[in-house]
This record gives sequence, C-alpha cells and structure tokens, in this order.
Amino acid sequence: MSFAADQDALTEKRERLLHLLASMEDVAVAFSGGVDSAVVAQAAQLALGPRAVAVTGCSPSLARGELEAAQQLAGQIGIRHEVIETEEFGNDSYTRNAPDRCYHCKDELYRRMAVLVGRANQGILVNGANTDDLEDYRPGMRAAGEHQVRSPLAECGICKQEVRNLALHWDLPVWDKPAMPCLASRVAYGEEVTPDRLAMIDRAEILLRGHGFQTVRVRYHSGDLARLEVPLDDFSRLLQSDLYRKLSHEMRQIGFKFVTLDLEGFRSGSLNALVPVELTLPTGRDVSE
Repeated sequence: MSFAADQDALTEKRERLLHLLASMEDVAVAFSGGVDSAVVAQAAQLALGPRAVAVTGCSPSLARGELEAAQQLAGQIGIRHEVIETEEFGNDSYTRNAPDRCYHCKDELYRRMAVLVGRANQGILVNGANTDDLEDYRPGMRAAGEHQVRSPLAECGICKQEVRNLALHWDLPVWDKPAMPCLASRVAYGEEVTPDRLAMIDRAEILLRGHGFQTVRVRYHSGDLARLEVPLDDFSRLLQSDLYRKLSHEMRQIGFKFVTLDLEGFRSGSLNALVPVELTLPTGRDVSE
C-alpha cells in the first residue's frame, strides 16, 4: 500500500472515530495519559467539547510523575479532567496477584467512574483499547465488558501504530511515549502486590532512566530479586564495569537483595509468559470489548 493510500485510510478511520464518539453524546474517558487514552480524549474533545471528560485513577500503582503528566496533557487537549482515588489495595483478590489481577484493578476503576458519571450525568464510559490489545492476555477487558465500557479505537479498527500516527497528526507530545503500564504489572504473579514493593520498583526505574535508559522495566520476583529489562542495544553500556557496579549498589540501597539482567532484553508484558495457556485463550471473550 502506498503512503497516500495509508494516509487516506488513516483519515477515514479518524473521521469514523470522531463520528462514533459524536454519536455517544456524552463520554467519560479512562485517561492514563498514555498515547491510546490521549488519542481517545483528543477525539472526544473534538467531537463533544464540554460533554467529554477525562478521568484518571490514582493509587500507589501509578508511577511517580504520571499523574502530573496526565493533568498537563489533559490541559493541552482542552478536555475537562477529573482525578479519582481508587482503592484496589483494599481488595485481596488484587493484592494476592493472580493472573487476573488487572481485572480487579479495572473493575475498581470502572465502578468508580460509573459513580462519577452518574453524579455528573456524563453518559458512556470509554477506554483506549486498540485492535492490538485484543491479541494479548488482558483480563481488564473482561471488566470493561461487565461495565459496558466502549473501546472506540478497537471499534474503528485502529491499531497501535495508527494510534501513534493519529497522536502525531494532533500534535500530542505522547505520540512516541513508551508504554507505561501500572507498577503492579512488574510484580511476578503470585507475589503479593504492596505499596512498598511498588515504591521500590518505581525508584529503581527512575534510577535507570536517570542513567539514560529510557526504555526499561524492573520486574519484581520472590526474595526481593530485581530482573532488569532493557533493549539489547543498551546491554554494552549497562555492563560497563563502573556503571553496573554503581547500579547494583544503588538497587540494593533501594531494597533489592539480588539484581539480574534479562538476556532476552526488554519485552512488554513479559510476565504474561508465566500465565497458564488456557487463561490466555479467547474462548468466551467478547472480542468487541
């Protein structure tokens, strides 16, 4: 397909997205400040103006600086922004960290959004799921289905790369922002999710970014073990004797007893490899979520 044809297809999908949101009359966008929810928020603002609101859930699972970044981005988009406190840490089904942890997190978020929507008469809940998300293990999509949350990007057949292209078209500064899932996604399944462990992960990732490693995951495993994931191209710099010794010392100060480097490099969602295959099958899932 030629560049012109690609652009025409993207323009058609953009118009379809705006038309779909306009037909909803009033929407509340689950707004993390990442590129997916930013594109939905921008489209909702263009389609609905004051009848759209962006809603960000705040809890210890949110990485430092992400709330402030979301607030700034909402201001740039021009959409009304609400911040709600979520209490997933009061739910044992969340903190015990089974493979369906994300379901309980999203269930809590959508329940609280529904209360806000009911109070503000704001209508339909929408999220930033795109077509690529339908191919991964995402138990949060089950929560979306149970709460009648719409996924405008997926409904319009928009994939991740097209989301980034739309963000660039609308001059959104997050168009090339790496994925930033919640800190709990770094904790190996079966290890309890606690605010202290998430704070350790957050501090460790900030430390690594401070040393110039912008794409990074610090995975928490049993025994306070940190498994570092960085792109393969960053290995040589990370393994310089002065730097890795310094990082090892600083990671121990944070609270990790062991620090390892994953030789497969950075992989988004790598802990899903530990999920039993039968849980990842789409059987019984409504792929229209």
